[in-house]
Amino acid sequence: MIFNPEQTTINESKDEQKLSPTFSKRQKEISKQIGSSDFEKTWKDWRWQMRNTITSIEDFEDLSDISFSDEEKKKLEEIMDVFPLSITPYYLSLIDKDNYENDPVFLQSFPTMHELNKDRCDIRDPLSEDKDSPTPGITHRYPDRVLFHISNVCAMYCRHCTRKRKVGDVDSIPEPDAIEKGLAYIRSNPNIRDVLLSGGDPFMLSDEYLDWILGEIRAIKHVEIIRIGTRTPVVLPYRITDNLIKVLRKHHPLWINTHFNHPREITSSAKVALSKLADAGIPLGNQSVLLAGINDCPRIYKKLIHKLVANRVRPYYLYQCDLSEGLSHFRTPVGKGIEIIESLIGHTSGLAVPTYVIDAPGGGGKIPVMPYYLISLSTNKVVLRNYEGVITTYQEPDSYTQTFCDRKCDTCDLQLKLDEGSEYKSEGIHKLLSDFDDTIALTPENNERHLRRRKRKVNKQKKKDQ
Repeated sequence: MIFNPEQTTINESKDEQKLSPTFSKRQKEISKQIGSSDFEKTWKDWRWQMRNTITSIEDFEDLSDISFSDEEKKKLEEIMDVFPLSITPYYLSLIDKDNYENDPVFLQSFPTMHELNKDRCDIRDPLSEDKDSPTPGITHRYPDRVLFHISNVCAMYCRHCTRKRKVGDVDSIPEPDAIEKGLAYIRSNPNIRDVLLSGGDPFMLSDEYLDWILGEIRAIKHVEIIRIGTRTPVVLPYRITDNLIKVLRKHHPLWINTHFNHPREITSSAKVALSKLADAGIPLGNQSVLLAGINDCPRIYKKLIHKLVANRVRPYYLYQCDLSEGLSHFRTPVGKGIEIIESLIGHTSGLAVPTYVIDAPGGGGKIPVMPYYLISLSTNKVVLRNYEGVITTYQEPDSYTQTFCDRKCDTCDLQLKLDEGSEYKSEGIHKLLSDFDDTIALTPENNERHLRRRKRKVNKQKKKDQ
């Protein structure tokens, strides 16, 4: 029997039923520790969830009713020496024990022997984040934005993590002085307009500490937006507390990307967490990873994006699985990703279709890999295909003259007008519309016709004075 409060709330009338002989020893201990009347409140306390994270095979067996042979346990221990185990009780409760070997929750959270297989293409730091780090905690790859690693603590160790090299490494947890150095780097680079907070998971920091970091970044004038990457709505939705929402509201404009990979992860608790974030005015996006045996199916992926959009989450990226060590069993051919995107374009809302990308090995950044709908083109016509395979043409304009550009953007007086519009004329328009003002026209100050009027008026007055 899976320990699953997501489906059942313990109350006084169900005590005897829940503490039946089939209820494991560890489950009985947890129930006694919590107390049936306070079970739901305690279960939804994210700090309690973190204190009771499952990190051993024995606890996993007790709480899931899934058993392994002694030989399997020995091999699993070998894996955990390299890539540790850590699952929140919440996420473990979602596992289907009757078909756990094919369960998407189990496959994302529990070790497998394949993790020790090292392919010749595997790389410890496939995205070269360390090489593009000018100061501890900062990855500066793109001109106008930086990745700021503010926490290497996660609610759960995802088996497909691209930063598996840092999992369980307490020495890689950023100290406050490292955070200060990161902030100093951002302050000293006026080209940085976008800061992405990542980790680990930024929401594993305390509300107060996160509030301080967000406040320091928001005080930097050239930083326009702050983004946060978090998987807590997926593996620990109770972390999205009312107090955390109060903190986040203070630092708009703020964007959040989360990481749902399978529709089964969008539970009632996950929906509550997403609703709180969306209601706080935070735009939500989702970055999923294409994973073999988990979501490499057009039907599964379409169901995922439809559930996301229904919960006000925009599918943002579909990632090809990285070349990190221990992930080879998760990787699919790129053609599988193209197949999934082809199954979406034209068959569902455009806002529900993510961009399929490969994060280029060696630090080349995200490269879109999308189906090709442009068949051919000439100087005056473009040949296209649609999602049905219909081939059509688009007629280019017969006469198009590009505005002359001398490439001197600093002194450009053409059509740029990049500053925001001003509503300074609204007062005059209001006068024209009102019944209490006699103004009948608005005339530019240097209107030539009115200048001529004034000139004639002056000349007439001069003649009178003579």
